[in-house]
Amino acid sequence: MKAKELIRRRIEITERAIADVVVWTVPAPVDGCAHLFKYRLAFVVDDECVIRYDNERGKGDHRHYGRREMAYRFSNPRQLLADFFEDIARWRNERSDD
Repeated sequence: MKAKELIRRRIEITERAIADVVVWTVPAPVDGCAHLFKYRLAFVVDDECVIRYDNERGKGDHRHYGRREMAYRFSNPRQLLADFFEDIARWRNERSDD
């Protein structure tokens, strides 16, 4: 079985900000993960990625918020999207011009 794309969306949040969301199912867990999903979610403001969730090979599930990188506890794709968009809302609330 090959990877199967579950979702691919590019969402305009504002004229200056977009969210890019891609999630696949994979036949075997990515190194460092215990689930069958591969994902990359990015919030980009003025061509700079300010929030990112991903599970690159060897690093496992993690998220970037500004310059900070921290572990992320993945449970399912629906919660992943909820957490990502909650971070976007928080980012925008902290910076009224984004």
